[in-house]
Amino acid sequence: MSLNNTRLLPLKNKEFKLFLTTRVCLTIALQIQAVIAGWHIYKLTQDPLSLGLIGLAEAIPALSIALYAGHVADISSKRKILANSIWVLLFCSMGLTLASSDLFVFGFSESWSVNAMYVFIFLSGFARGFYAPAGFSFIVQLVQKEQLVTASTLNSSAWQMAAIVGPALGGLLYAWMGITPTFLVVLFFIIMALVAMLNIKPKPISSKMGNESIADRLKVGLKFVFNNKVVLSAISLDLFAVLFGGAVALLPVFANEILQVGPQGLGFLRAAPSLGASITMLWLSMRAPIQKPGIVLLICVGAFGFCMIGFALSTSFYLSLLMLFLSGAFDSVSVVIRSNILQLQTPDEMRGRVSAVNTMFIGSSNEIGAFESGLAARLLGTVPSVIFGGCMTLLVVGFTSIKAPQLKKFSYHKD
Repeated sequence: MSLNNTRLLPLKNKEFKLFLTTRVCLTIALQIQAVIAGWHIYKLTQDPLSLGLIGLAEAIPALSIALYAGHVADISSKRKILANSIWVLLFCSMGLTLASSDLFVFGFSESWSVNAMYVFIFLSGFARGFYAPAGFSFIVQLVQKEQLVTASTLNSSAWQMAAIVGPALGGLLYAWMGITPTFLVVLFFIIMALVAMLNIKPKPISSKMGNESIADRLKVGLKFVFNNKVVLSAISLDLFAVLFGGAVALLPVFANEILQVGPQGLGFLRAAPSLGASITMLWLSMRAPIQKPGIVLLICVGAFGFCMIGFALSTSFYLSLLMLFLSGAFDSVSVVIRSNILQLQTPDEMRGRVSAVNTMFIGSSNEIGAFESGLAARLLGTVPSVIFGGCMTLLVVGFTSIKAPQLKKFSYHKD
């Protein structure tokens, strides 16, 4: 009874609930946007590489400013950074609404529409690059230290639940109303996220610049990550698993050509991993912390690789949904473990910089992985490229298991 009450304490915190509201609304908006933008661009180009270029367009700005964004998050108002990032995302979504509209396509051309969408996706990458480290380090200002693991799990769970609703809603709305009205729904959710964030009171800045140069502070953040073998191993494992193992970028191709289920089916395919992840995270939030988290992390990333291979080989829509569901379930365990490792191992004054390094490794690897998937699909074919990625994930797990004994020995609690 008392244990359950302790786990629910962050939800009694009004400002943490507002933060989760921001997280949910923004995630729903961006997930809807990802579904309809990907479908629209692929419909106009009929080229899987064009889907990979979406990821590349977002990764380049996010990577280029990640370390600086982490530095800014450590010495500035995190709430202000988050609010400004949402403003920029709102502007970019307005641009995507215009660039994808029939009026724009007819007035200019399909290639102009696609290129304009890439420009606004590129600009949104800067906002995401600042949002990630600020959001990670803002949680500690909203909850007590002993509630961090629970709050971190709730934060991840909120993202996963929103990532179920967003893609499914995006596919259905696109099929029902078309692309422009669906983008208006995206704008509505972003505005809701902004309102929730602005209702959180400003917090004190936890770290000052002092006499250190920006370069010195960035070096300290990098040095901490590379010297902490547990953090480095957990981040690296997820990096290569996401880089090679993901098939999300290619889902429009699977939905259109292999499974032939249209935009509605695409929405459900994109939602399936998040459904598996949210159910698993809900289960994790109601049980004691995972014993031997390092070993469990290795097992789950390996299982994720097998699921990707199974998905690639499937020609059944329902079997494909099951494989994606299971991939999300296994991936969510690794996300929770890595997030908890980072929250517990990172000093408060370095959270922004360490999160920025994590963003460079993991956050942008989603987008670079999307580019890798698109390029591999162009060179190898869609199905062989996903099988190749799953096999590479299994090789990475085997290599990490041999080369990272500290990860296998890691425990949340010191004996």
